Amino acid sequence: MSSDRSGEPADVIPGDGPPSGAEAAGRRWHRQRGQRSETSLLRELPVLLLVAFVLALVVKTFFAQAFFIPSGSMEQTLHGCPGCTGDRVLVNKVPYWFGDPEPGDIVVFQGPDTWVPEVDVQEPDNWFTGALLWLGRTVGVAPPSEDDYVKRVIATGGQTVQCCDAEGRVTVDGQPLDEPYIYENTPLESRAFDAVTVPEGRLWVMGDHRSASADSRSHVGDRYSGTIAVDDVIGKAALIVWPINRFGTLDDPDIQHTEASSVAPSDTLSPAGSALPVGAGLVGALPVTVWHRRRRLRRTADR
Repeated sequence: MSSDRSGEPADVIPGDGPPSGAEAAGRRWHRQRGQRSETSLLRELPVLLLVAFVLALVVKTFFAQAFFIPSGSMEQTLHGCPGCTGDRVLVNKVPYWFGDPEPGDIVVFQGPDTWVPEVDVQEPDNWFTGALLWLGRTVGVAPPSEDDYVKRVIATGGQTVQCCDAEGRVTVDGQPLDEPYIYENTPLESRAFDAVTVPEGRLWVMGDHRSASADSRSHVGDRYSGTIAVDDVIGKAALIVWPINRFGTLDDPDIQHTEASSVAPSDTLSPAGSALPVGAGLVGALPVTVWHRRRRLRRTADR
């Protein structure tokens, strides 16, 4: 309480002067609470990082993986040409839990040991750079392994593929394929290859950029007759995720005109198959949910 010149008492200014004992205790409590929260977060951070790493590994192994397109063998469907922005695609592994790749699918696969790499990739010589490269490949910002390829399925096990008919088209079991995606085909006089019957469990694959793709045609003389194993398929290229101006789904046309005789499209999943990715997402979110719940309960108890 103070007086002005007229002798009248002036209003007391709240908070003016030293804090009361209760205020000081409250400030100490808030400061200690903040320190406890920071210490708790530092203790839990390694666990959170480990959980994130394990979830990334599970998703990469079983569900989806991003891939960097390093070459132009799939132009214009996928950009990977020198001097342009290479596409990053999301490869879906779920469809091949329930069936094999179908003609028209764009697949990423590990090539046979008889295939010559389309790109040169310098593999790291120590664990740290190896881990960084693994992480980059997981999110699709680093070049894939030299053994990884992306092509389109043309024929499957038991089918006979050949080129060409009178119009220069590839045929499967004597029927010409409908291939609207072909870019810069090879000259007609150099396009032909002899009939190859694809063994069961294997695939005949070709690039959309026919004049720039070292695919099954280039390896027809190896012990696999140019085919690749279904078991070596990593997944189905489903979505261009980068660059943004090319964001969109990838088409898998019915190049053999078999859809009319099929009961359902090849990439249609059963109800159980559709539910599996959702279930996996719920399982993956469980550790994070538990952690948030523990923090909420701890804050409530502190109050």
